[in-house]
Amino acid sequence: MHDLLTAAEYRAIAETLTVSGNAFIDGAFRPAASGRTFPTVNPATGETLAEVAACDAADVDFAVAKAKEAFEDGRWRQLAPGERKAVLLKLAKLMEENRHELAVLESLDSGKPIRECQTVDVPDTIHTIRWHAELIDKIYDSTAPVAATSLALVVREPIGVVGLVLPWNFPLLMLAWKIGPALASGCSVIVKPAEQTSLSTLRVAELAIEAGVPAGIFNVVTGTGKDAGEPLGLHDDVAMVSFTGSTATGRRFLRYAADSNLKRVVLECGGKNPAVVLADAEDLDLVAEQVVNGAFWNMGENCSATSRLIVHASVKDELMQRIAAYMREWRMGDPLDPENRVGALVSTAHFEKVKSYLEEAGKPALGGGTEGGIFVAPTVVDNVAPGSRLFQEEVFGPVLAVTGFETLAQAVTLANDTPYGLAASVFTGSLRNAIRLSREIRAGVVTVNCFGEGDVTTPFGGYKESGFGGRDKSIFAHDQYTELKTIWIDVSDRSIDEMVR
Repeated sequence: MHDLLTAAEYRAIAETLTVSGNAFIDGAFRPAASGRTFPTVNPATGETLAEVAACDAADVDFAVAKAKEAFEDGRWRQLAPGERKAVLLKLAKLMEENRHELAVLESLDSGKPIRECQTVDVPDTIHTIRWHAELIDKIYDSTAPVAATSLALVVREPIGVVGLVLPWNFPLLMLAWKIGPALASGCSVIVKPAEQTSLSTLRVAELAIEAGVPAGIFNVVTGTGKDAGEPLGLHDDVAMVSFTGSTATGRRFLRYAADSNLKRVVLECGGKNPAVVLADAEDLDLVAEQVVNGAFWNMGENCSATSRLIVHASVKDELMQRIAAYMREWRMGDPLDPENRVGALVSTAHFEKVKSYLEEAGKPALGGGTEGGIFVAPTVVDNVAPGSRLFQEEVFGPVLAVTGFETLAQAVTLANDTPYGLAASVFTGSLRNAIRLSREIRAGVVTVNCFGEGDVTTPFGGYKESGFGGRDKSIFAHDQYTELKTIWIDVSDRSIDEMVR
């Protein structure tokens, strides 16, 4: 499934794509009720890929009504677990059959390198759908330990209509992280993709119907956060919203819940993630490779990106030399060329934001530079002060801030000195230090001697302003799409007359 094509083959696929930008509601593509559209643009070229339906509250109301109708009549939630599993496994198979098309769509719409789309995003998306499908008939309900005269059942029931609000940095993978457990649990879903990256979500919705997901169960409303996201967050018939994106927007969804039906809200927000390198790190080549990958993968447009390198003064200079060597492998250019590892940022507006951090930081220690008003080269800035914007704020670009330390206590303080707590990495040859730092760093995911997020079996989410209310991935993700119900049954041998006296 990781079979890379040539640049010419990917460009040929791009030229033959037929793309629908209409919303997908009740099993069919539909224009916005207003008839309005907005362009979705290939950031690398400026070319308009499609006109996308500019949905608003009227479209959200229609989608919610159809999703609620589908949920209440039981066309999906009342299927036997094995039947829902079979449908989702078929969806995964169809996605695999269309993997090259999906990879090209993702690259064109977001500016991501096709290499990453083909070897990481698409296969991980398919694997996530399969994993949650297989879990459907393997999650057991339970009984409580009560007296022999009673039977207490503790069961999970799907929560209802859920809103899934996606970011633009990993459109397919974040879609899978959310629809996997939501559909497996029996919910109806309304997906609101980021307005910059709607196309791959719409294609998956079309494949879902082909796989056998009933109409009304998987809906997609396209549009801006203000016009489509806010009405979804405020809707009284939406039982839950799962959001991935900025902390500022996450706060809005909590307000929407408070101002409507107190819907459940799960947030996965920003990060300012440290890689802490101790003096006893055993392999500085490995450290450099992992730090470079963590900082520059997906152009740093990654909430768990390694954006801060906190390194012991005794190994700092040597590590910087090795980082410089590994950075030479990160070629920047046309996202559809699989030789390139750095593509375009998602939009000119985001480019300007990242560029502002670079201008404030001054001359970089390594790398740097911009091209075409949309490409930013991998950049390393040394001696970044803890109180600075570059140390504290999420850049969401290929920029690594480096800060030295002398003691273990300083390293822990620096690692925790941000409002965020999503991910962190620790590099050390000492098991004692690895365990100590893993415990003391306030983050939802801590990796040791590697960069990563675990895999589909491990929960993903953050502390502090990085997260709220639940976790994506793993069996724990299913909890947020279900309600727990207690069913108490009296099984005593008393007669009805005795019971009512």
